Amino acid sequence: MKIEQIYTSCLSQASYFIESDGEAVVIDPIREVKQYLDIANARGCEIKYIFQTHFHADFVSGHITLSKKTNAPIVYGPNANPDYKCIIASDGDFFELGKIKIKVLHTPGHTLESCSYLLYNEENEAHAIFTGDTLFLGDVGIPDVAQRYKDTTKEELASILYDSINSKIKPLGDNLIVYPGHGAGSACGKKMMKKTVDTLKNQKANNYALNGELSKDDFIRELTENLPEPPAYFPSNVKLNQKGYQDFENVLEKSLTKISSEELKELIKNPQIIILDTRTTNDFIKSHIKDSIFIGLEGRFAPWVGEIFKDINTPIIIVCNDGRQNEAITRLSRIGFDNCLGYLDGGLKKWIKDGNQTDSLESIKSKNFIDILKLNKIDVLDVRRESEFNNKHIEGAQNIPLSNLKEKCQDIVQNENLYIHCAAGYRSVIAISLLRKMGYNKLINIVGGFNEILGGSLNENCFSSINETNCNNI
Repeated sequence: MKIEQIYTSCLSQASYFIESDGEAVVIDPIREVKQYLDIANARGCEIKYIFQTHFHADFVSGHITLSKKTNAPIVYGPNANPDYKCIIASDGDFFELGKIKIKVLHTPGHTLESCSYLLYNEENEAHAIFTGDTLFLGDVGIPDVAQRYKDTTKEELASILYDSINSKIKPLGDNLIVYPGHGAGSACGKKMMKKTVDTLKNQKANNYALNGELSKDDFIRELTENLPEPPAYFPSNVKLNQKGYQDFENVLEKSLTKISSEELKELIKNPQIIILDTRTTNDFIKSHIKDSIFIGLEGRFAPWVGEIFKDINTPIIIVCNDGRQNEAITRLSRIGFDNCLGYLDGGLKKWIKDGNQTDSLESIKSKNFIDILKLNKIDVLDVRRESEFNNKHIEGAQNIPLSNLKEKCQDIVQNENLYIHCAAGYRSVIAISLLRKMGYNKLINIVGGFNEILGGSLNENCFSSINETNCNNI
């Protein structure tokens, strides 16, 4: 028996390839399925089943494509209602795989069809559990309000999840290995650990959902209080996973269209088309096409594309460094953004060589920003999440999280220059590119962000946190 976790860092998502005696299953595959086929070929095994833990909201799964390529049936648990042929398993059903078997555990709560899969080894001992978005390491899946259940509230989902955790997972043996569907950084939970594999014994000791410290009412409050609205693209991903989608190979072929500088100059005239610059923050700061939007491949690229553009049908033209167009298109497709019109042939270097003008961002190092802040009253915009801001922020700074910036930009307070920062300098550049496209100017990026500001020479009284007494002394 072999278990391989295939972790996609930019989505904080884990899929699994399990093999025994020449037969294999894949759990929650990502959209591009070649890697699973390659593993099967390398091991000389046949993919027998494709298990889905639920209808995913944060990425487009590769289950339909993989099923077409292997003839392996797709398996869901109870309450699933996909628009394609699959096996709808019952709670407690077993599926044999070589010399091992997998048991279906219906564990609703994150979604109503959510399932976990309990793996029994060659000695018929419970060995591992694949929990999808039901149980994370350090956390559980939040009620998936992206699915917009008509007759079930988030409180009811949380109550159902409490029962699933306590009746189906907590009674299992301590030595069981837990393989979750996501790790830290995913929007599907709040307090996930960075590691992606653990024992159930350790989770019973350290996970608030398993350690017995919360009553059911407390558990429900923990999951539902201050629950953010799901990213706007989540319902579209649920729909694609439930109803079907284009194979990734077709999306890639269509999107790998070279666009010349002359063609781009004409396409830019269409205000609906987004010029998406995927290079590094430093590259974009130095030089970029006017009104292009920065979301760099070195960060959480796909989730931020979804958060900001929201509509998966948004027409996009990619600007990237040489050879990275495949990566950009692939990562866009993972969240259903398939309307990529192509990429700038030759990148920004060719654009400049062809005689076209570029723009740049004004930036300041954290040390110089601190010097200015000590001597002047200035406008500061903090685009970190509300929880980050509440923990600690610059006294007098305004907080508009990047995910809300387009909707709340009219609330920006700006008298003269507006100094913008995030935690480390990635989100602030995205924010400035958005604001400049919307007509804002006199925007200054703080390189290194709050992390470097915090490590600088400012007096502690220059910082504040929510419910803390404010002080303006430097």
